[in-house]
Amino acid sequence: MTLEPHVVQNFGEVFTRRWVVEALLDLTGYTESRDLGSLRLVEPSCGSGAFLGPVVERLIASARKHGRDLAGLGDAIRAYDLQPEHVQAARRLCQALLLAAGAAESTAANLVGTWIHRADFLIPGRTALTADVVIGNPPYIRYDDLSEDLATEYRSTWPTMRGRGDIFVGFIERSLRLLKPDGKVGFICADRWMRNQYGAELRALVAREYAVEHVWTMHDVDAFEAQVSAYPAITVFGNHAQRVAWVADTNSDFGPAAAQALTEAAQDDSVEEFSTAGVKANRLPHWFDGGEMWPTGSPARLALIELLTDQFAPLHDPDTGTKVSIGVATGADKVFITKDRTVAEPDRLLPLAMRRDLMTGSFAWQGNYLVNPWAEDGSLVPLRDYPRMAAYFGRHPVLKDRFVSRKDPSSWYRTIDKVQSGLTGKPKLLLQDMKTTIHPVLEEGGHYPHHNLYYVISDNWDMEVLGGLLLSRIAQAFIEAYCVRMRGGTLRFQAQYLKLIRVPSPEGIDAETCDALRSSFRTRDVRGATLAAARAYKIDPALYELDEA
Repeated sequence: MTLEPHVVQNFGEVFTRRWVVEALLDLTGYTESRDLGSLRLVEPSCGSGAFLGPVVERLIASARKHGRDLAGLGDAIRAYDLQPEHVQAARRLCQALLLAAGAAESTAANLVGTWIHRADFLIPGRTALTADVVIGNPPYIRYDDLSEDLATEYRSTWPTMRGRGDIFVGFIERSLRLLKPDGKVGFICADRWMRNQYGAELRALVAREYAVEHVWTMHDVDAFEAQVSAYPAITVFGNHAQRVAWVADTNSDFGPAAAQALTEAAQDDSVEEFSTAGVKANRLPHWFDGGEMWPTGSPARLALIELLTDQFAPLHDPDTGTKVSIGVATGADKVFITKDRTVAEPDRLLPLAMRRDLMTGSFAWQGNYLVNPWAEDGSLVPLRDYPRMAAYFGRHPVLKDRFVSRKDPSSWYRTIDKVQSGLTGKPKLLLQDMKTTIHPVLEEGGHYPHHNLYYVISDNWDMEVLGGLLLSRIAQAFIEAYCVRMRGGTLRFQAQYLKLIRVPSPEGIDAETCDALRSSFRTRDVRGATLAAARAYKIDPALYELDEA
């Protein structure tokens, strides 16, 4: 299949600075001390040659060092791009480097014609291609910007391209599948696939078949020739069993010297952590398993997440009878939520816990009720048995216009979620959806949570002790590592993130520590809760940036 450039509305080019290229070549082991002529490097989207220039320079230096004739390097590189002007520019650059190194004009022309091709990397040709190194900056193109036919072909070829993501997901998958044993992929690209749903299949593939070697978060680093808001990260993957992984958190001061120093430190097995201008980095014993979201944060915090994930069970755990979930969604809050106790029969009015009830740190009910159409067995109550409620619902025709009502007109007065009859009486730790810090509040029973609240219930925990753990900066670290951060630093406290918090077993915490957690929870003492939680987890808070005043 031949693709013309107009098939894609934009090409997503973002050109990479030289020092970033050099760092990626070093991290993937593409150095002139090796016999690079015996390897094959693949560049999936070569542009005008930001990566190919340094690659060819290293290849030429290696050939001299290892006694290779330049004319014999035809298999050393394969590079691709859709735009003919990019292919021509990359060929001119590489040809000039070869000529400067003493290659004959015919040799240089043959090599660049063999190395660099106009082709779509995501549509494999008939020739089986393998690689020792795949390197580059894949294009940034949303699936929605592709033609329907092309998007369908990509998705059918590369199973990780799911949801509404970016085309670089497919570039990463194909690059991984090209690797020979112990081969490496080194990319700089947006890191959002590590935490978004559309990246789940790719994360699972990496965890199942490959190894994470480096993740350098570079959101504020001037890594590209033009200003972009791509939230980039350097990632290096290997085709081998998972071993140690280096994580680095950088700021705007990160540059060539720091990148070189970090690369050298990562090659020293005796180095566990590294810090210099613009960067902090840690060596982790291994990476995170499965297709779950990969955490983000400072290296020390990631080391904490990894340690606790290895040693403790998740908060949401059937073995302890502990559940994390979200309150009831009604689909029509203005109808179903009321402070007017006359709108329905008394047994149809369910005291409702809402966000404002949590504002003081203690549960202070504001008097809201859910007009509850559900029987204890999970069925809708017959409206004929509740004439007052029936009349109230009948005065609100908006209920019948909802999707859930049109889908089943006979249940037009239902809330979107069913009410679980056994939940109301249970003690619950309640957490609101959006807040800058974790803020668990104990509701001792008698109220049902609304959809803007998440709740934790448990058969085995003393809820105030668990509340102390959740109030701590350790629980906060889990949320910050996984969740979406909104403008102004607001965090989304969704059930999927709360479930990832690790906690000790209830019976494994000594009485003194339980008392300290309970007391800190009652007084909203975050520092006291953090110190007590650190004792429960048996960690030193200073090692993991948890001991701020």
